[in-house]
Amino acid sequence: MTDFYKRDDCRLCRSKSLETVLDIATTPVGDDFVTGDRLGKGQPTFPLELCVCTNCGLLQLPGVINPELIYSDYLYETSISLGLEEHFLKYARKMIEQVKPDDNALVVDIGSNVGCMLQGVKALGYPVLGIEPASALAKKATDAGVETWPLFFNRETAVKVREERGPAGIVTANNVFANIDDLTDMMEGIVELLDDNGVFVFETGYMVDTVQNTVIDNVYHEHLCYFSILPLIKFFDSHGLEFIDVERVPTKGGSIRGVVQRKSGPRAVSESVTGLATLERELGFEGMAPFRNLVGRVETMKRELLELIDSLRAEGKSVAAYGASVGVTTMLYYLELEGRIDCLYDDNPVKFDTFSPGMHIPVYNSDEIYKRKPDYILNIAWRYMNPIKARHEKYLAEGGRFITMLPAVGIIEK
Repeated sequence: MTDFYKRDDCRLCRSKSLETVLDIATTPVGDDFVTGDRLGKGQPTFPLELCVCTNCGLLQLPGVINPELIYSDYLYETSISLGLEEHFLKYARKMIEQVKPDDNALVVDIGSNVGCMLQGVKALGYPVLGIEPASALAKKATDAGVETWPLFFNRETAVKVREERGPAGIVTANNVFANIDDLTDMMEGIVELLDDNGVFVFETGYMVDTVQNTVIDNVYHEHLCYFSILPLIKFFDSHGLEFIDVERVPTKGGSIRGVVQRKSGPRAVSESVTGLATLERELGFEGMAPFRNLVGRVETMKRELLELIDSLRAEGKSVAAYGASVGVTTMLYYLELEGRIDCLYDDNPVKFDTFSPGMHIPVYNSDEIYKRKPDYILNIAWRYMNPIKARHEKYLAEGGRFITMLPAVGIIEK
């Protein structure tokens, strides 16, 4: 495929009734932080437009970047995000207790990253296999004892796994289900791979939380879909599958963990599925009102934040920012922060001494805060305000101030 294309139909129901919710910005690949030797080289930018299907209700990005551009040199590791490694170990135990797979049932994780979740499953005595397109991450996982194939998952891959390793009792996809453009091909692969009593377990951002909690920084090119229950029920049914259980979990600003089986499967459908479907109807997500409210909130936040930053800079104050993640790139462009902040601070060693995608804002180890002494630090990593504040009590004690943008624009002095 070309580097970018824009689809004109819904990924779940194929309707062409897509309505733009928010045209965020034109940005580079969000996690393509560059080293100094690449500063003279341009980085292509791509539209970042959020749309909703007025037929089934799926929130999605119609624009698709060639996945090779995003994942071939992918940097993000699950183990780096605060609390996420522990989350997946607990997840593995709970999943095995809930599903009760047959002894020696194969567990396959799609988009397995460095194998955090599969490490937990393997410790419980089950054979595991990771499928991870980022070759460096796949190698790191394999070297750590979790066999991982450096492939994209699709029906062809599923056939290969089944031929070489047999059917799977559990197939998982955690924070990757939303990253797949051809969801039909993915589901055909899952149906091909599962044994008769097997289940598909997925964890993904929940559209209701994304909208209600204004998790706008979760919108970037990797995240093609923002799922809710109502459209998923119909989609799974169209593939001969049944949505049998769902749980709301707090990760990534609000997510769901769903369980799916074949229609002939042995497990009963939980009331949790119908319960969330009813909630979505009651909250108006079959219409456009919640999405229009989201746009109003983020536009207000942007206006208030820029007024604050511009007034501080006019007073001669220095302003930096905290965070160097893929979502930070979205916020840098949406909030038009180029020229308004001096640098970025982060705690991920992979990002130290790099430059942000496109804008090429320098990224430093957060320890540098005490050498550079910025007057204000905008916390773009807003969901981690409490641990960041706890880590940098000295900065606040010495007179530094954090600027918050969500859930509200404000200043933290101590």
